[in-house]
Amino acid sequence: METTLFYLFGALALIAAISMVAQKRIIYAAISLIVCLCAIAALYLLLEAPFIAAVQIIVYAGAIMVLFLFVIMLLDPFSTAILRDKKKYLSYAAVILGAATLALIVPLLKAYKPLLTPRNPEIGGGVGTAGNIGRVLFSEYLVPFEVTSVLILVAIIGVVVLARRRS
Repeated sequence: METTLFYLFGALALIAAISMVAQKRIIYAAISLIVCLCAIAALYLLLEAPFIAAVQIIVYAGAIMVLFLFVIMLLDPFSTAILRDKKKYLSYAAVILGAATLALIVPLLKAYKPLLTPRNPEIGGGVGTAGNIGRVLFSEYLVPFEVTSVLILVAIIGVVVLARRRS
């Protein structure tokens, strides 16, 4: 049963991701991204990581998508000037670059498979629990965590400054 659900949610995430890239309307692409993020949260639940699944829904499918939709509406993608400036060759370049990236990433992941295995095998079950994540996040990954929060803050300030200049 779990294997069937894994393949079902995996296929849903893959289809939603492809739909997000292939959509012509930006709003439909954002909705496809929400479906993809929710399917990934379901995959986390199947992997017995409820905290990560909840964070996936709350942070990504909730807060980040609200921010994306706000920026989409702020930039007004439906104006005639923006629609006129779209270049057809960019979609072909995106497909070529995506295939090249995939061709580079797959051999790298196969070569570094030992790095993808858990570093602390005696933890056993409950790897995705809030206690284990908090312990690792605030001891081993404290500096990257804080750098990421500063980076997000700078990006938000940049968006506000750019949006204010246009209006």
